[in-house]
Amino acid sequence: MDTDSVRLFVIAADLLNISAAGRQLGLAPAVAGARLAKLEKEVGADLLHRSTRKVSLSLEGKEFLPFAKEIIAQEDAGLFALGKGNPEVSGTLRFACSSTFAQLYIAPILPEFLDRYPEISLDLRFSDTQAKLIEGGYDLALRNFAIEDSAMMGRRLAEDKRVLCASPAYLAQYGTPGTPEDLVNHRLVVFGELKRDLTTPAGRHCQFPPPGALTRVQSDDGASTRLATLAGVGISMNSIWSVHRELKAGTLVRVLPDYEVDDGSAVWLVYPKSNVLTAKVRVMIDFLLEKIGSPPIWKQ
Repeated sequence: MDTDSVRLFVIAADLLNISAAGRQLGLAPAVAGARLAKLEKEVGADLLHRSTRKVSLSLEGKEFLPFAKEIIAQEDAGLFALGKGNPEVSGTLRFACSSTFAQLYIAPILPEFLDRYPEISLDLRFSDTQAKLIEGGYDLALRNFAIEDSAMMGRRLAEDKRVLCASPAYLAQYGTPGTPEDLVNHRLVVFGELKRDLTTPAGRHCQFPPPGALTRVQSDDGASTRLATLAGVGISMNSIWSVHRELKAGTLVRVLPDYEVDDGSAVWLVYPKSNVLTAKVRVMIDFLLEKIGSPPIWKQ
């Protein structure tokens, strides 16, 4: 397979413009079109839909794109290892992250990263709904769970301890639960649909939310869960990294403070195992470890 044609396809898929992609590689429009047609014949599928008005990715093109990016990444990494190619760290880095974590920790440090690496552009996907890395063609993602997917590689950024908390105003109005059983008489703010087991050092455990409890608010956005808790809506479970400032300031108070989620989860930087760890991914990992981890900034 001609890697120059694969590179042309990757650029065309990004720009949705074959002529513009060809210009980046010094190719005339007719030559770029012919090369892409040859690649499509080789792979046995139409990768791009063409019309007089626009270019779009076909279903097969979307499926092939992450593998095409991997081919180019491997070629570039091999050339860099031999001292060839562009010595500058460059390219577009596709990074997926929880929007809640991104608002607190990623967005504020982006200017420094971009100043440090002026040849890197960022394509960011911030959502508390987790994106599929391989299918989405992401170079790197931040996840907070125990890694079990054998197709993923990762670097541990920090621990992810989760606790129950509520606002002082809520506790003043509805009382403070003394035991896990008391939670069924309280209003709960729940993130997502998963139930979690909380434990104590002595081995006692409880489930959140407990069976029969009243869930007043259920949300797929962690920041909104925290804000609703601050507003006095109810008791919620949050990661320490999300609420450490509020706990320190006293605007949130831990509920059942002996109980916490400790299931081996952590904040990880993950990337597909099949991908070469390119220079742009390596510098992003090192930067986030420097700025956020070792120890995590919410413990400093």
